[in-house]
This record gives sequence, C-alpha cells and structure tokens, in this order.
Amino acid sequence: MDIDLQHRINAGRVALEHQIPFFRKQFGNVESSWKHDSSRVTFADFAISENIITELRTSFPSDDFCSEETLVPDELVQLHAKFAWVLDPIDGTNNYALGIPMCAISLALLCDGHPIYGFIYEYPRDLILHGSTLTGVFEGTQKITFTEPPLSNVESVLGMQFPLPNELIESYTTLLKTYRVRSIGSGTLNLTYLATGKFAGVYDHKCKVWDIAAAAALAEGNGRPLHFLGDSPFPLKSFSSRAPIVPYYAGCPEFCTLMKTLIS
Repeated sequence: MDIDLQHRINAGRVALEHQIPFFRKQFGNVESSWKHDSSRVTFADFAISENIITELRTSFPSDDFCSEETLVPDELVQLHAKFAWVLDPIDGTNNYALGIPMCAISLALLCDGHPIYGFIYEYPRDLILHGSTLTGVFEGTQKITFTEPPLSNVESVLGMQFPLPNELIESYTTLLKTYRVRSIGSGTLNLTYLATGKFAGVYDHKCKVWDIAAAAALAEGNGRPLHFLGDSPFPLKSFSSRAPIVPYYAGCPEFCTLMKTLIS
C-alpha cells in the first residue's frame, strides 16, 4: 500500500479514537437545536468536527476537509487536493440527543473524489469498523467475512428511512409487507449493517454524501456497491452544508433486482 495512504489510514483511526470518550460522555445529555433542513444539531457535533479536522489538518495540511458542521449555510467549497476527508461527527443526531443508541461517527478518506477508506464508530457496540476494497472490512481487528442467505421472506432484514414520500409508498408496499424492514434513524449505520452482512438490502431516499461516504467504502469492500437513483456524488468535486440528497439502494443481487423492478 502507498505510504501516504497508509499514514492517512493510521491517522484517521487515531483521530476517531480520540473522540470516543467525549462522544460517549455527551450521549443523551447534550443541548440541541434544529437546522434549516429540520435535522437536529448539538454542541457535540461542532466539538467533534473541530477536534478531528484540527488533528488531521496538523498532519496533512494540503488535504481537503469537509464536515457537515463546519461550513456556513450556502458556502460551496471546491475540492482540489488528491486526498479529502468527509466527516459526519454524529450521524443519527436525533437519536444521540434523545439517548437512543443508534448513532455513529463517520469519517471517510477520499482519493481523487472517491471513498478509498472508511471509519465508523458504532456507539451501540462501542466498536470501530473500518476498511475498503484495498484491505477488506474489519470490526476492530477482526476481518469480516459472511455468507449471505438468499433474499427470503422469513430471514431477510432490510434497512430503510422513514417517512417515505407519498409518491413512493405504493411502489414500496411489497417491501413493507414482505420483509423485516428496520428504520434505525442512522443512514451511516444502515449502510454499515449492509456492509457487515446484517442487512440484506438498504434503500435510503434522504441521505447526503456525509452520511454514506465512509460506509460506502465498507460496503464496496464487501462487494455491495451503491446504485444511485440519479447522479452519483462521486467523484466528489465540491462540498456544501446544503448538499443535495443522494438516494440509493444497495444489497444482495436478489434485492438489487427487486429494486430495479420497483423503480421501473
């Protein structure tokens, strides 16, 4: 592996680890407010964002740094560096503020605009997941391999975000009536659980690039590429706190075939 990339992978994991005690201390006990897009934000979001970016920028001053919580509204930043970092300091902030444990820190390393490595701190299990197509996917130090059963009515668990737009409800009634659908309130963990074999498929119509950049590296590392319903955000060439949604689906072959049918 290229030494510049290896240095960044090591530094990314360390920077994430440094924020875990603070993340856990503030869980369910932090003041929050609401943003323009009706999503919740807390003091912890800003603090974790500043701390991780400051630590990484010290080592890699020529890299680009993108966080959901660092830009003023409507500011658009063009990305020019070979390496860029995309951070969601707390994914599932509504859960986090309310004391619901389905939340995470998501940090992605991009090379030439594409996710090349992902780091996820999963609060419920107090565990860092990381990896990519270059290395495979790891839970801590344990490499993840899984044999996935065929998509079936009885066994399969799917991840979705609710509420669904009115125009989609009828189309996706088949999914809701047939499979064990979970809405956990974290776009990052939805895709992470797909990457680790817990979900057979994921459909997310309301995520943004910072929700999925890190988990996309994990999903692709375990053979689950994302299928975007529109233009892919990658290669990422610019970043804004008002970035558009990037709806997608991903999963086992049977799930992707089913989604193609439903979409058509």
